[in-house]
Amino acid sequence: MISLRYHAVSIAAVFLALAVGVVLGASGLSDRLLSAVSADRDTLSTQVAQLGAQRDSLLDQQAAADQFAARIGPAAVRGTLTGRSVAIVQAGGDDADAESVIRLVGQAGGTVTGTITLTNAVGDPARSDQLNDLAARLLPAGAQLPAASDTGSLAGGLLGSVMTTKRGTPTPQQASGVWTGLTDAGFLKPGTAPGPADLIVVLTGGALQGVDAGDSAAITARLAAQLDRMGSGAVLAGRDGSAGATGPIGVARASGGSTAGLSTVDDVQTGSGRVATVLALSEQLNGKAGSYGSDRSASNGAAPA
Repeated sequence: MISLRYHAVSIAAVFLALAVGVVLGASGLSDRLLSAVSADRDTLSTQVAQLGAQRDSLLDQQAAADQFAARIGPAAVRGTLTGRSVAIVQAGGDDADAESVIRLVGQAGGTVTGTITLTNAVGDPARSDQLNDLAARLLPAGAQLPAASDTGSLAGGLLGSVMTTKRGTPTPQQASGVWTGLTDAGFLKPGTAPGPADLIVVLTGGALQGVDAGDSAAITARLAAQLDRMGSGAVLAGRDGSAGATGPIGVARASGGSTAGLSTVDDVQTGSGRVATVLALSEQLNGKAGSYGSDRSASNGAAPA
């Protein structure tokens, strides 16, 4: 008769055999798996090294292109803005970009009347009603706001009333009232206000961030477009990323008719982008507008404005 102890020993032997088999099988599997992982690691390491070399090469090429553009920039723009005045609006742009564009405008024969710097409050949808109200209250006598009701157009209409020369030159008192009102309300950084100008450059950064990024980008794009309509021309220039869905230039290029007369440059951080900004100002004087830069949305050609 087979005892219970015999059954227990038999079952234990079966499980022991299974355990040994699993260990032996797993050992072989582990060796194969480790070998495959090692091969994949070596392949990926090679690819990373190749991509790193390509990146370094592209950075070198970009640096060389920037140096070349910086050398030929003054010659390329010389005389294109002779006798013309330009004002700068910084809407999130970099100080280095503004300084470089100002220098090139001078080398093109133009005169920069000054710079204003907008605060983030201008692009804050939560403060749109306040800015709209200020646009109506601060507007100089005899000037008109655009029929459009969006904040960007209204803010651009107010700025255009004291920054552009095409529709008459405001009195110093009128201009002072606008600059003081916007500064006191937190929409403009303190500083020396520019005199009226023929042309406007609106400098912005890259893509905007946050839940209201698209709305903020639209405000900047429409502000620039309104300045373009009120003066002899305007250029909206931004950095890498500005041509995306949450970048002011991306919004301007996608808006069609409402911003069709506005020129855009999406790589103003580069030497070639800064030269393109100044040349685009000259094209604006000739009734043309274009989209320039390294983004695929840039046509890099001018069309009638």
